[in-house]
Amino acid sequence: MSQHHSSTLKVNLYEDCLVQINGLLEEENDLIAGLANVSAVLKNAFNWWWVGFYLVKNQELVLGPFQGPVACTRIANGKGVCGTSWAQNKSIVVADVHAFPGHIACSAESNSEIVVPVRKNNIVVAVLDADSEHFSCFDETDRLFLEKICATLENLF
Repeated sequence: MSQHHSSTLKVNLYEDCLVQINGLLEEENDLIAGLANVSAVLKNAFNWWWVGFYLVKNQELVLGPFQGPVACTRIANGKGVCGTSWAQNKSIVVADVHAFPGHIACSAESNSEIVVPVRKNNIVVAVLDADSEHFSCFDETDRLFLEKICATLENLF
């Protein structure tokens, strides 16, 4: 889905995703199974270049379930968009990753990115990362809905 689609369509897609994700998570509470299906739901709905999770393990982010091409496997706290989102415990929307200080280029195809923390008892336990080959792909609608989705994942951890 490109940024040319109407925001109404995007909201409707996200609402459908939330219903589907809630249904999937009611039936399955395994961490890997849950995150894998959430990645698949989002990839199928929006066809982003890459979407998936990094899990906090031993004070670094380690690649978890995802959809898309091969990705960086480990990211240090505070490094790149993912590490910055983790360190600051906040969502980050980046219109142009090439302008982001310390951006980790896992793929030359990625031009914009959004990273949203997944929290357990307000501690970041993972981040949801989505990348697009389009510039300025992600906006406040994406941030709000991905934050809602990430909030539903707390019980998996």
